[in-house]
Amino acid sequence: MFSSLKSLCILALGLVSIASATAAPRPTNLVFILTDNQGAWTLGCYGNPDIRTPNIDRLAAEGVRFTHALSSNPVCSPTRATFLTGLIPSQHGLHSFLDPKFMMGPEAYNTLQEFTSLGEVLRDAGYTCGLSGKWHLGANMTPSEGFTTWTTKPDGSTMEFYDQKVIENGQIRVEPGYTTDFWTRKGVEFIAANKDRPFFLYLAYNGPYSLGKLMSNESKNRHAAYYADKPLQSFPRDAMHPWQHDNKAFHNTDAARRRMASEVSGVDDGVGEIMAALKANGLEENTLVVYTSDQGWMGGQNGMWGMGDHFRPIGAHEQMMQIPLIFRQPGAIPPAQTCDALVSNYDFMPSVLAQLGLGDKMPQQPKSPGRDFSPALRGQPLANWDNTVFYEMETTRAIRTARWKYVARFPSGPYELYDMQTDPQERFNQYSQPGTEEIKADLAKQLDAFFNLYADPKYDIWKGGGSKAKRHVP
Repeated sequence: MFSSLKSLCILALGLVSIASATAAPRPTNLVFILTDNQGAWTLGCYGNPDIRTPNIDRLAAEGVRFTHALSSNPVCSPTRATFLTGLIPSQHGLHSFLDPKFMMGPEAYNTLQEFTSLGEVLRDAGYTCGLSGKWHLGANMTPSEGFTTWTTKPDGSTMEFYDQKVIENGQIRVEPGYTTDFWTRKGVEFIAANKDRPFFLYLAYNGPYSLGKLMSNESKNRHAAYYADKPLQSFPRDAMHPWQHDNKAFHNTDAARRRMASEVSGVDDGVGEIMAALKANGLEENTLVVYTSDQGWMGGQNGMWGMGDHFRPIGAHEQMMQIPLIFRQPGAIPPAQTCDALVSNYDFMPSVLAQLGLGDKMPQQPKSPGRDFSPALRGQPLANWDNTVFYEMETTRAIRTARWKYVARFPSGPYELYDMQTDPQERFNQYSQPGTEEIKADLAKQLDAFFNLYADPKYDIWKGGGSKAKRHVP
């Protein structure tokens, strides 16, 4: 009898061992950290000598940093929609930031409801999906797009970072603490609660946020005292650009520079806490961490402060478009890499899904212009990569190639043409210079071909289409 039992136990243990050896590995978690209004140039790992960002810099040192990542639009709702769908504004219909009435109240609705978004793809693949932070895509009170954990803001803009309204557990309340810390804390809680299952954390900070009246107010966070007497020479001093339309009150002011620096460092603290939470829960090697921003931002370059919608005509300057983009996963992504390819935020979704082994789940309708740059994450070359990206906001469109930037505005300009190799700061508009006719014609042809291929007639403003958001330029 004992011998038979012993044999059965050995057999059972053998079957368990075989099952364990052949069981599919647990899917890789995704932590997607998205900041609000942050140019890549504000980070130490992108060369900033003034602003302290040790945790984000470490993230870059342990993974891959993209040096030429650009957003397809210069404001938050369109770019957030693009990150989550792989679609451009002329496809998802958000050409500018969403009106408050569509976020809260009887007219509120989810602007992504007709599309299959990243959260829905991951939910269907068995992930638990959680949002902590800014949504700004409509129906803010209601969890959607695959998310079951939902802590957000009732609005899109940021008036301040203390004593602000948040939505938690389906209720609106005032959060008395620092909201950057609050979003981090909810993210840490989500990681701990879901450590035993695949998860997608969308940590969408509403900082550093470099706009509006708060830029004239001193920061109250833990970094304010450090920056209080710093000159912050990385913020260029220049005469105000004639196209500057908004943000004039704090142009070239120390208060605004120090406020921005303090809030960037506040976000960096949050990144450090998230990384510590992953380590504490034994999840570092099984979690893909992405750090980026919804769009770029200018803090004095060429006499400009802000993004495209703060200028008339609407701007398409490089620093309004350039975003930080960092990927980190020990064991899967080699450390200390940089990738110099031109990539866009519409490339994000297909690349992340491919890296997670879900590339075949990328939605095919509408057809995304996004391309898969995931080989670069693994240290492989991007074979046959088309080093071209496109940009649009309402009547302004642009194409950026390895050498040239061409900006067109419907219906009659003004137009811009820059040689990005000899003039990376875009100081000299060559559009009217003799000898550029062939270059302009080729770039205009490429620009038209791209939007003719991808734009939905409903949202193709150049051809009479509309926008889900209020227009800045009629």
